[in-house]
Order: sequence, then structure tokens, then C-alpha cells
Amino acid sequence: MAYQYNRPAAYLPDPARGPFVFPMHTLSLPAHWEEPLLRLYHGGMTEGQAERRRRVPTAAVNQLMRATAPDIVTVDSTARFGSENPWLYCQDAYPMAVTNLYIATWLRSLPRDAGDPETAALLMNCFRDLDTAALSWRPGRVDLLEQKVSPGGTALPAPHVYRLLPDVLAERIARQGPYEHHGQQLSFRQVAGRTGARGQGSGGAELMSNVIEYVPGRRGGGDGKPAYYAATLRITVRTVPFSPVPRVHVAAGVRRFVTGKVYMPYGKGVSAYLLPDDSLVHDGPQSQRFAVAMLEWKNGTTDWRQGGAEGMLAGISALDALPSPDRLVKEADHWIHGRDGIRIAIGHQAAIGRHTIGTGLMPSERRRLIEWAEQAIAPEFVSVPKLERSAYARPPKKQLKKLTSIPKNMEEKDPEERAVILDQRELNAAHNAQVLRARLAEALEGEDLTAVVLHQNDAIRDQMIAAAEMGLGLAGHRHAQGPDTWVWEAEELTVRLHARPLGALGAPLGGDSVPRRGQEHDKAIEERRIGVARAMAALREAVPGVRLAFVELDGQDAFRHAKRRTDPKHAIRLGCADAGLVTQFIRPPDPDAETEEALADAGLRAAAAWSDGLRQTGMRLVPQHTLGDTLIPANLNQVAFHLVERRLDGPTGKQQFTPIAVLIRPGAKCVLGKSADMHAWVPYPELLKSLTGRAEGKKNSAEQSALMAAFVKKTLAQLRSTPTLVLTHAQDVRKRWPWLRNDGLERDRLGLDGGPVQRIGLYGKQLRIVRIADGSRDETAQCWAEAEERSPKLEGQQRGGIAMGLWRPGVRGDSDRVFYSTTGKSGSQPNLTNDDAKLTPHTNASGNNAYRPTANAWNPDLLELTVACLQPGDDAEAWAAFVHQQRFSEDYRAGREGLALPLILHLARLADDYALPHEIDEALDPTEPRAAAAPDDALSGQLAFDFDLDDGDDDE
Repeated sequence: MAYQYNRPAAYLPDPARGPFVFPMHTLSLPAHWEEPLLRLYHGGMTEGQAERRRRVPTAAVNQLMRATAPDIVTVDSTARFGSENPWLYCQDAYPMAVTNLYIATWLRSLPRDAGDPETAALLMNCFRDLDTAALSWRPGRVDLLEQKVSPGGTALPAPHVYRLLPDVLAERIARQGPYEHHGQQLSFRQVAGRTGARGQGSGGAELMSNVIEYVPGRRGGGDGKPAYYAATLRITVRTVPFSPVPRVHVAAGVRRFVTGKVYMPYGKGVSAYLLPDDSLVHDGPQSQRFAVAMLEWKNGTTDWRQGGAEGMLAGISALDALPSPDRLVKEADHWIHGRDGIRIAIGHQAAIGRHTIGTGLMPSERRRLIEWAEQAIAPEFVSVPKLERSAYARPPKKQLKKLTSIPKNMEEKDPEERAVILDQRELNAAHNAQVLRARLAEALEGEDLTAVVLHQNDAIRDQMIAAAEMGLGLAGHRHAQGPDTWVWEAEELTVRLHARPLGALGAPLGGDSVPRRGQEHDKAIEERRIGVARAMAALREAVPGVRLAFVELDGQDAFRHAKRRTDPKHAIRLGCADAGLVTQFIRPPDPDAETEEALADAGLRAAAAWSDGLRQTGMRLVPQHTLGDTLIPANLNQVAFHLVERRLDGPTGKQQFTPIAVLIRPGAKCVLGKSADMHAWVPYPELLKSLTGRAEGKKNSAEQSALMAAFVKKTLAQLRSTPTLVLTHAQDVRKRWPWLRNDGLERDRLGLDGGPVQRIGLYGKQLRIVRIADGSRDETAQCWAEAEERSPKLEGQQRGGIAMGLWRPGVRGDSDRVFYSTTGKSGSQPNLTNDDAKLTPHTNASGNNAYRPTANAWNPDLLELTVACLQPGDDAEAWAAFVHQQRFSEDYRAGREGLALPLILHLARLADDYALPHEIDEALDPTEPRAAAAPDDALSGQLAFDFDLDDGDDDE
């Protein structure tokens, strides 16, 4: 029996309790401070620079207080002036002597060149003009539910609510007794609030438990190296489109800590969680919260952010209480249990490498922890009603037949029964392969599929050949094989697979030395790109029609840390695109695994790579809905808008901003796409290749928004005469399409250019728009199904489950335009159970040990579907059901489980892989003749690659 309800970890203010007003002390910057502070900040700037910087930044001093005064809450990253705009909040008045020290340190940090005599004079004049002695913390009462309502009926909490309400609720959670399960307790402390974004962009508040130690066993016996982690709880304020009531979201997770050496991620800092025995600042109060300081790698050295002799930490004399950064990054766990009057734990990041402890929490443990926390926020906040399963609960129509599963006791069955199972499985596999071959032939418009495998060893080559035969059912159609060419001729199409050694193509950029950031790295990319393009052009001359390259290349782990700029992947993709090929990468077999295990894993990855490569040809198995032509028009276009972006810290060190659209058009033979500078739709692979190499100058946000609006208008005008559904991903597009924000949405009215919203009918009588938001930054709540719904005997045991489906919210008075979509249990980790625990020991329903700290937990994302614009007579729930069904594309391995986003948005997001801005001095002609002598021992028909790379064959 399927679950009929889903429980989100979201909470509403209880209307019966009235306002939620809380006593706090505030500190405001006097209004007359604004002019002298701006004068100081603008010192040394040109007129144009000053014009662009109209607000005085406070981000640095906010971070300083986060590291040394965690009880102070900041609500903005720029200064606001006047008593109506407090800057700092604290439950108790902070000592003014310490507060003035922070203010003085902040002022000294504002000028660009503190050593310049003119700057020194500006600073002295500023101190004279400001009456710092008049500053004081003022007691008052803050309305933590203050809000307005948008024209669309959406709650608009006051900016301070996003920071202060979570902080107050987190403090209440920290005050209650420890979380306890199976005889083990966890005590929680607040973590200093995040600095930066204001209002809805705020990170809310966080709590973290005491550090948990896990000692794994060694394969050969004995104990391994201890690993450290902690439980976390995040409290955020969020809104729902068209709902006048805000929500509080409570999210549970895990934070892992570094042991041994800290590998600093490129371009980022790492967080150090501090719990000193005394205040880090003289005369400052001792806090019960974790402070958070940042370590960063800069100019070849590691230091505290704002550290150094001239840094802000030195300005408040806090450096003496902190250990040397050089020693800390070599012995990260040395202070984790306390030493020299301070406890320090360094947060792990994925970019640092692997960690013994797995990510996330499974549903039962997540439920236990959140239900413990929610007791502290009652009675002022109550759980939102459970989500109810939609009446449109059916999955999309099946286009492929399910392969009969092979029972575990297969060998025990009689021969006839085994034969029946295997025959049925073979028949279904043959049917599926025929369907896929037909769809691929349509996408190729009658041409052959010709691909090349650039391999480092024969194992991956052989696995790719097997994947081709298995994926398209080609075993009985083999026409030619080896030593470097395989050909299959089926009724629907011919498949040609050519194998070539990767050779110097895959050598690390720079040879024996790592290219320096900037021109040297850019030159290394250029040389490899040109070499790859020429090699692929030569291949296309020898083997006409090659359109797809499968490249065996070491994964990111081989190019971490100091080697990060030696990764040739992006240069290879650029060169292949120059030569007209799309690319799919696959890692070599794991050298540390047993041979049989490594080959089995390589086989699975080869099958996935083959399928992913075919999708880049534009072939798709579009989910077929079950709602009928009455609810969903026939011949419906699906369009997804997406922003393809790269920042300066991206893989090529260049910027890119390219709006694109992807189109699934009924009757079209393949998926189509276009970018803002294209006049017509092109096949999906042509769109992908067009995105490479675009190094674009920086546009400001207004120019980018105008470009996005013009592109959307033009695209909608082209589709005006046909039924069209537009899908957008809120977190991706709304920064340049503000109408998509919660406070911008209005039912059946569309906004572009930042101008007034207009009736959807003005853009087309057959146009619908659905906006999708995921759970990133806790925008949607975590959720679980309650196991007792299906098994009453589990009542009171707090066991959670995973429920797939489309869900209706049950909040009275809310809009009928918002729905939620979830997928089922992940098939990639079949050994995970909903009862697996990570924070404390646990026994599952069968009485077995379920304590598994090393397992990567998984929970479905609660995808919010806002049916923003409809035509008269439309059924919003039916349109939400259509979008939900588009998550289940059968040509994906995870097709039954569901994609993270509906298929067309998934395709649009995959285009990011081709966003590789990189310019070369002269236009590259990959067909330019280039001599390349084959080595004497080359196999007959093999292509010789000559890149003029002296050290290209050396492994690093």
C-alpha cells in the first residue's frame, strides 16, 4: 500500500497565539555617520568606482564578529543608518568598550590604502566627525512576525525576521535537554550566524552537536584512524508562493571534520568551528555558541581570513588566542577535544577529498532528531498539515518493458522455470533495444551512429563495446570487430565504434609542472585544445561521420589540490567541440579495488556513459503522460529556460553568461535548443557545442536581466501559435528574471523587463508556465513518510519512510496552485534501509544493528511545483501531475526512481558541462593540414596523435 501522506518539517505561527514579540538589544549607526563613512570608503576611488559602490560594506567586520563575538547577530552585509535600521542585535547588551573596538577596526579596514598619507588624513577626519561615544545598545522589543503581503498574495517577512526569528528559535532548542537515543546523548549549541545576504537570502540559524568520534575497523583487523563528525540543525524562515503565512523550516544533517592535513580548496576558505574557554577578545563575554573563523590559502600561504599583522583579527588582539594556521592545517584534529584553552574542528568539504563518514541522515533518524527539536518551538509554532497524495497518482505510460528480476534462489529452481524467466527477460530486453534503436535512428535522421572511444587501457575499451551491444541489443547484429573498429548493422541503423589510445591527449596540462593561474594556464589549455581539435579533425578525415567521443580520463580526485590546473578534461572537451564532436567521459577502473570488483564497477559506469553519450545526440525517450487530451492539449511544446554561467573561478578562469532554451516539440526527431544569439532552433548537440569557447566580457545585472527578458520574449513569440508549457527552475533563473521570485509571482500574470506584470493571454492564448523550486538552501522543507501509516504497530517508534508521488498541501487558505513532487528510494544504494543511523547506536525492527556512520544517506528532495500561469478552464493539479510525470524518463538508469528535475530542465542543466569560456588568438580551423607520422608499432588503422608536447606522455 502506498503512503497517502508525507510529513514536511515545516511550521506555521499559531494564529491563536497572536504576535511573537521578543526583547532584544539593538545597535544602530546614527544617520549623520553616512556621509563621513562614504567619504572614507570612497577615498582613492575613481568617480565611476565610487558611483558603483553607494553602500558602505560591513561583510568583513560581520565575519570578524562571527569569529570572535558569536552572540551578536548581524542582519545585512552593508551599513544602514538611522535608528529605524538597526545593524546589530543581541539578547543582552554587549560591552560598549568591546563594541567600540569592533567599530574602530571596521573603520580602519575601509580605506583601500591605509598607508597612504591622504588616506590617513581621511581616517583621522572620519574619527573626528563620528561621535563613537554616543553609540549605545538600546533595549527594545522586536516583532519576529512582522510582514507585508505581495500583490500576488505571498507573505513578505521584514528583512530582520529571516535572521532573528531562526536565532531565537535555535536558542530555545539549545536550552532544552539533550537529544537522546539508544542510551547515547547529544548536546547542541548554537553556531554563530552566517554573514552576507539579507532577507530571503539569509542562511537562518544553525545548531551543532558535540563532536562524535567513530573508529572504523581495518580489513586486516584492529582499529583504523578515528573520524569525527557532528549532527546539525538548520532553522530558516521561508515563504510559499501565494500564501500569506511564512514558514519555519527545520533541517537535520551531518557536518564532517578534517583529520590530519587540510587540503585547502582552490578559491575557497574552510570553516574552523571554535569553542574557546574564554572570550577571544579582552573584556568580551564568554559565549556558549560555536564561533566560526575562516582559514584561506592566499599567495602561497595559509592564514586566518582577516589575519596577519595588519588584519582585523590583529586589530582586536584576537590572534594570540588562536593557534598558528600553519600548524592547524597540518594537524587539523589536534585541537578537536580541546587544547591550549580552545576546541577547534575544521569543517570538511567535498573538494577536500573523501571522508570516512557518509553524508546525510536516513528518514527515521532525521524524523527523531527533528521531532525532538520541534518541541522547543511550540506552542508558538505548529506543524503544517501533512501533504496529501494527489488524485492524479499514476506514473507515465510505459514505453519500455520491465526486465524480469532474477531471483536470489535461481539455481534452486527447476530448469523449465529458469528457462521461462530467462526467456521472458530476453524478450523484454529485445523489445526495449528495438525501441531505443528506433528513437536513436530518428534523432540521427537516417545517418549512422559513429563514435570513437579514446581509451587508456583495453578494459574500458572492452566495457564500452559491451555497453553498446547491451544498450542497443546489437550482439546479433555485429558485422565487423577489432582490432580498432566494431560495426553493427541493425534494421533501424548502423553503429560504428572506433577505438584509439588516448595517448598524450590525456596527459596532465603543463607536463611536469603545474601551470600558474592566468596566462600560463590559459596557454596550456589553448595548446591542448588545438592539439585535440587537430587530432579529431584527422580522425574525421579517416573515419567520416564521427560525432561522439567517449574519453577515458582520470576523475577529479587525480587533479585535486596542487594539481587542480593540470586537469585536461575541459581542454579535451573544447578541442572535440571545435572538431564537431560532443564528449562523454569515463574514469579508468579503480586500481585499489579487487580485479573482479573493479571490472564490475567499470561495466556499470560504461553502461551509464554509453547512455549519457547517446542522449547528447538529441535522442530522448520523453515520458508519455496519462492525463488525456482533455486536461493536457495534444501536440504540447515543452520549453525550459536556463542560464549557462561561469565565474572567474571556473575551470578555464573566464566568465560566461548565456541564456539558453531547450525545446521538446511533438513530431521533432530530436531535442532542440537555442541560445540568445541564435535565430532558429538547432539540434541539441549543436547547442552544446556552440556553448564552448565563449569568453564574454562582464555584464552588469541590469544588462543580463535585459538580455534574458528579450530572449524570453522572442522565444515565446515564436511559439505563440501552438500549445506551450514553459518550465523554469527558480534557483537558477530568478536572479535575472525577478518575476520568478516568490514575491514577484502573480497568478496568470507574467512579468518581464522588471516592468508591470501583464495577463498571460497577451503572450499567447495557449501558454502555461510552471515554476519549480528545489530544496537547496532549505527553500523547501525536508520530509518523511510516517511508517505507522502502513503499519500501526510501529506507532510511537518514530520510524520514517520514503514516499514517491505528487502531493497537495493541506494548509487552509493557501493557494490551489502549489504542489509537491517526490521520487522513490534510490536504486544506487540497495543496501540502505530507512532505519540506518549515524548519530547514535540503533536497532532496526528486525533487532539487527543499524548503526552505519560510513553510509551515504539519501532522502528525496521535496520539489515545489508552482503552477503560475494557466488558461481559463485549466486544472492546476493536472498540470502539476504532467510536470511530475516528466521526472520519470525510462532511458535513464534512474528512470523509475525519478530525475532531480523534469526531463527538459534536466537537459537544460546538463548544458552547463559545455560552458567552457576560452578564447584563442586566431580562429581555429581543425581541418588545417598537419603532418603526423604513425609510430612503427602502431596497430593497422590506428590514428597517431602528435601534439608537440615534450612532456605530454609523462604521468604526474
